[in-house]
Parts: sequence; C-alpha cells; structure tokens
Amino acid sequence: MRFDELYLEDELLDALWDMHFDECTPVQEQTIPVIMDGRDVISCAQTGTGKTAAYILPLLNNLLIDDHDPDKVNAIIMAPTRELAQQIDQQMEGFSFYVPSSSVCIYGGNDGSAWATQEQGLTKGADIVIATPGRLLSHINLHQIDFSGVKYFILDEADRMLDMGFFDDIMAIVARLPKERQTILFSATMPPELRRLAKTFMRNPVEVNIAISRPPETIRQMACICHEAQKVSIVKHVLAEHRLNKVIVFAGKKQGVKDLFRALRDTGLSLRQMHSDLEQKEREQVMLDFRNGKVDVLIATDIVARGIDVDDIPLVINYDVPRDAEDYVHRIGRTARYSANGATSGSALTLVSAADQPYFNKIERFLSKPIERLQIHTNDINTLENDHPTNTRSSAHRVPRKRKNNAPKPNTQQPQGNQVRRHSKRHRGGQH
Repeated sequence: MRFDELYLEDELLDALWDMHFDECTPVQEQTIPVIMDGRDVISCAQTGTGKTAAYILPLLNNLLIDDHDPDKVNAIIMAPTRELAQQIDQQMEGFSFYVPSSSVCIYGGNDGSAWATQEQGLTKGADIVIATPGRLLSHINLHQIDFSGVKYFILDEADRMLDMGFFDDIMAIVARLPKERQTILFSATMPPELRRLAKTFMRNPVEVNIAISRPPETIRQMACICHEAQKVSIVKHVLAEHRLNKVIVFAGKKQGVKDLFRALRDTGLSLRQMHSDLEQKEREQVMLDFRNGKVDVLIATDIVARGIDVDDIPLVINYDVPRDAEDYVHRIGRTARYSANGATSGSALTLVSAADQPYFNKIERFLSKPIERLQIHTNDINTLENDHPTNTRSSAHRVPRKRKNNAPKPNTQQPQGNQVRRHSKRHRGGQH
C-alpha cells in the first residue's frame, strides 16, 4: 500500500515525498488506520520494520485535524533509552517538517542547560514530549507540569522498558495522565508480564501482530565454533578479508568492548566504541559518525542493539553469544533493515566458544532451525559485499507530488543538542 492511500493530510504526504517514502511497510499499513480511528493499539512487530513511523504519522495527522490546546502537552512518547529517544526525535523532525507542532526530547546524561530546555518544553506545553521514563519522572517530581491536555500516550520498545525495571516509573506517569486518552503500545515481543501491564491502563486495545520475532529471511546467519582465545584473530581475519564499512561488533560487557577496541587498533580500520562509560556528547558523535559512514567498525554493547536506525549495515558480528535469544534477534536486526526501498540483505556472524554453547543452543531452538556453520580458516565465507546491495533508489514508479509553496526539503540529519523545536515551515490560520 502507498502512503497516499492512507488518507494522511497533505502536510505529511509532502514530507514523505521529500524523504523518498512511497510504500508502507506491513506494520505501517496495518497500524496507521487503526490509530487514526482513535483506538488503543498493541502492536507486536519485529525490529527494523518501520514501527516508529507507524505511530508518528497518525499522531501528527490527528494533531492536525483534532482540536487540542496549543499551550499544553498533547502527546507523550516513552522510550527505554536515550538513544532510542533521540532517534524518535530525529524522525519526528523529518515527518513533522510541514506540520505546525512543537516537540521536546527529554533524557538524562546531559548538562544543566539541557535540563532547563526540557523544563521549558514541559511547563510551557510542547505538543509532543519524547522521553525516557526516569528523566520524565524526575521533572514531574520537581516541577508543576500540567498533563491535563494529554490525548495520546505511546510506549515504544515496551518489552525493553519492562526488562530494564521501568514498570513502577511507567505506572507513576500513567497515574498523572487523563483517563480519557488514546494509548498505543509497540513492542518487539509480548511476554505475559507486558500483556498484564497493558490491561491495567488500556481500553479494549486492537492487537496487531505482524510477525513472530524472528530475524528477517534476508539475513544470512552464520556461526563459527571456536576457542575463546581465537575470537580476536577471527574478527581480524573477517575484517581484513572484506574491508567493509559500517560493521557492528557486539560484545556482552563494556569491558569486553574496551578490550576488543584495543585489540583491533592495529587493523588500520576506522574504529569506534559505544558503551555506558562514554559521555552523552561522545555517544551522540559516535553514532553520527557511524551513520555518515566515517566509521568502519563500531564495537558496542547491547546499547546499540535496539532502536538505532542506521541503514546499509552489511555485517553484524556477535563476539559474545547473547544470553537471551531475543537479544540475538535485535542484534542481527541492525542489518537487513527496512528502508525506502524495502528490506536490504545483510550478514550476521556469531562466534561460539565452549562457554557460549548453551546460549547458542537456546538461540537455535528459538529459531527452530540450525545456523550455518563456517570454518573461517577456509574460504567458506562468500564475498559479503555481494550479499549487500548499495542503497540506490529508482524513481521510475513514483507518482510525482508537487511540494507546496516551493518549501525546502526536510532536514533529516541528527539534531544537535537538546531543544524545543517548532517543526512547521508553514502555518495554517488559527494554529499556533
């Protein structure tokens, strides 16, 4: 289905045209109409399927056509991590480019001026608040914030928030919201605890189940059985053999990331590391450089495994086997992500030592199929470059749309700093 078949307002269709989004992904096609109808929604969709747009677009559409108080917070989007909150904020900037709305992104790990900007957005009524639970609750406890205008409450990566212990924070925030509101919950998995949580604050939600949480078939999954002491040499061999750009290597702990970063410095590749010890500005710069192709190899903990939207990742290496099968899905889901062209292919290599074997066996049981075994010292690895096409885009089948008022194209680059942002580059009479 095309986006222009969803009865979205022209302001959103103009932004989608400028951003080269034509066709809906399955989660967008099935979820957007339900949200636009005002129903509570539980959507269980695999990572990388375009679920952020699946709730941002109908939210912005409803703000355009429904009555709301421009001086109050109208919508709250909750995310488990600052990285996901920033990604949502970035996508909000692009999709809302022609929409007369404002938003503020609220997360920890920044300076006093950012706190003041966040407070201003909350107290003066930014239309949309994107926040991590802990940071939003800190503001609630310190300031008088009027949430009486909130009509939309959205939880993204809800299962991750539950895993991270945010249950009490979420319920404390829910207690301050109007009972008459639309609640939307997105999750990659649906454990029983999350379903019980949803029943406590949702009203007859419509369930949208796109797919069982399994890796996309476009990912070539591979495993190498080895000794722990061989892992560094194997990673060096793979990186030297294929000389790829934008590779992610996942390690289980931040000390493992630091050790591997030091071990790979003699490869001559552009390396960066991502873990919780980095300052927020450092983490933002690392991710910006990685998105822009300035980094050959990103060595990271699972902080990058969920909700980081980076296209054209040809290879993910699991240096350590994830302890949870669903974490494996999220790690390798960084490759073969949906883009404007549809899904792209990618590869995932998992290094399995004797200590890793029980966790690896659990992953294979979860997948209900064996993962392809490789002997790295032979030439069994196909050329990964050929498995991952370039991100080109044909406009042969697009129906031209004329951008109104010759307005400039949306800026979809990483937002700098923490700021309350007025999105619209044109305004309708009587709004804001």
